[in-house]
Amino acid sequence: MNSRPFHAILTAATLLLLPLTVFCGEPPQKILSLQESVSIALDNASSLKKASNLVRLEGADVLRSYGGFLPRLSVSAGYVPYSVSRSYTQNSTQETVKLKNEQETLNLTLTTSLNLFNGFRDYAALQAALKNEQGAGFSLFRARQAVVFDVTQSYYQVLLNEEILAIARENLLTAKDQLTLTERQFQIGLKSMPDLYQQQAETASSELAVNQADAQLERSRLELLRRLRIDPRTKLLLEPVSKETLSPEPLKTGIDSLIAQALLRRDDLKSKKLETDAAGWQIRQATASWYPKLDLNFNVSTSGVESLRQTYSGNSFNYAYPPLGEQLENSIGYSVSLNFSWALFDGFQTRYNVEQAKINQINQRLDYEDLHSDIALDLQQAVTDYSAAFTRIESAKAGLKAAKSAYESIKRKYDLGASGFIELSSARTALFSAMSTLSQATYNLALQKNVLDFTSGTLSTR
Repeated sequence: MNSRPFHAILTAATLLLLPLTVFCGEPPQKILSLQESVSIALDNASSLKKASNLVRLEGADVLRSYGGFLPRLSVSAGYVPYSVSRSYTQNSTQETVKLKNEQETLNLTLTTSLNLFNGFRDYAALQAALKNEQGAGFSLFRARQAVVFDVTQSYYQVLLNEEILAIARENLLTAKDQLTLTERQFQIGLKSMPDLYQQQAETASSELAVNQADAQLERSRLELLRRLRIDPRTKLLLEPVSKETLSPEPLKTGIDSLIAQALLRRDDLKSKKLETDAAGWQIRQATASWYPKLDLNFNVSTSGVESLRQTYSGNSFNYAYPPLGEQLENSIGYSVSLNFSWALFDGFQTRYNVEQAKINQINQRLDYEDLHSDIALDLQQAVTDYSAAFTRIESAKAGLKAAKSAYESIKRKYDLGASGFIELSSARTALFSAMSTLSQATYNLALQKNVLDFTSGTLSTR
């Protein structure tokens, strides 16, 4: 029996299933700190790559604008290996005969042109390009801050959801322990059937809370993966941030100083200001078409004939020419010219271009003024939210302390039969709610500090 077809089919099936086997393997794991997450995001963020490409493009535009002050230079060459022309002519006896010319020619031309005046269009274009290049640089740095801000927010959210999940699991463990105790008490007659059912319902509710917290944690991890732009199957394990990062610290700077600092530091505001200035130069560039244009042209050309044969009345004559190199050297011609042009009427095209440039500058100025105003408003909101978050931590700590004392007291009474299930359930719910509130308040303060730094333009990208 020939087994070669069988082996071929088996090999093909193995190759087809190999990618599926690799894909279905264990997902990669990655342990990341906040600094490492920021570094990865800065390397992979498409918004940064686009901003970097824009800086590169604006740099090329600056070089092009500098080139407007330099002369244009072009070289052309033409080689005709064989050409034929036929015509009629008259000989000495006034007889009309046919004339045939066959020749091989070469010509070279060098042309340069320098603009002497064009209404300062080149100068305006250069200034606009320089402003746009500087603005693109500031936009790139602001884009880096935005990536750092976004990743930090997502990182803190994952850590917060991990704590909430841990609290929910602790709550479930307490509910299960209480359920075990209630079952034993029910068996010896210390607890009623309704108490047992209520505890079972409380345990099931705690299990649901764990599932919801776990799902929320997974969503936040996926959002962090989205910002890191790494393998979406990666299982992230995050290192906790330092206590100093989460330690509450009151604001030491007044709102007026923060606003003044933000107006000086915000790179997007600087970029918008430069874009507005560039739009002003673009108006000057557009109005240049109303002025005359003066160009200085210089031309050098030479040509030579390699061979020439004439056929006249059936007789062929070959003309002897000097070597082609000698002809090219001795046939050089020069020309210098000044070209003056002035478009007296262009169908209102220049007028339209000027109006378009003016409207663009007006819109840029409006965007700049809106951003200037929004920075002050956003900063006031950030300060308010940070102060509220700072105050909330102290309230959350006091609430947790009170909830612990209340739960321990009611738990002792419930175990002795002096308190009902509803009181115990309410106390336990209040306790774990206070624990969640403190965790949320702690990370919310860190998040608000991140918002404050981003809004004021002081967020570090290192």
